[in-house]
Amino acid sequence: MTERNHICHIEIDDSGLPAPTPEIEQERRVAIFDLLEDNSFALPAREDRDMPPGPYRLALAIRERRLVVDVADEAGSPAAEFHLSLGPFRQVVKDYYQICDSYFDAVKRLPPSQIETIDMARRGIHTEGARILQERLEGKAEVDIDTARRLFTLICVLHYGG
Repeated sequence: MTERNHICHIEIDDSGLPAPTPEIEQERRVAIFDLLEDNSFALPAREDRDMPPGPYRLALAIRERRLVVDVADEAGSPAAEFHLSLGPFRQVVKDYYQICDSYFDAVKRLPPSQIETIDMARRGIHTEGARILQERLEGKAEVDIDTARRLFTLICVLHYGG
């Protein structure tokens, strides 16, 4: 991570959404912690204007069935705003929640070998969601796969109630 090209703060606007389950809340806390510890986020140059340098503050919300990503510079001045359709994420989010439910249930009652198999499937679906996010952000923001994975987790948390 370069000194400038990273997220230094993240805020989730979940107002108006149902309260998350304890498992969902834990996923959210872990994703935010991991994201702030190590991430790569940059705004690419645009022909019509210079993009402010990072580090960046992100605010994520769902408004009118769209994911809204507000990006500000470190001081809080607006830098960019993206509105992404949730349509491309719907199936992978649904699959992710189904496998997470299986995983949380398995941890309580199955042997480690079966838990590992479910966890491998969970990671595969998670990576697919991250790949979709990278595609959707193309030309808007540059993120590495680990950052995309953590952001996808936060999208899932928002999508859960949205």
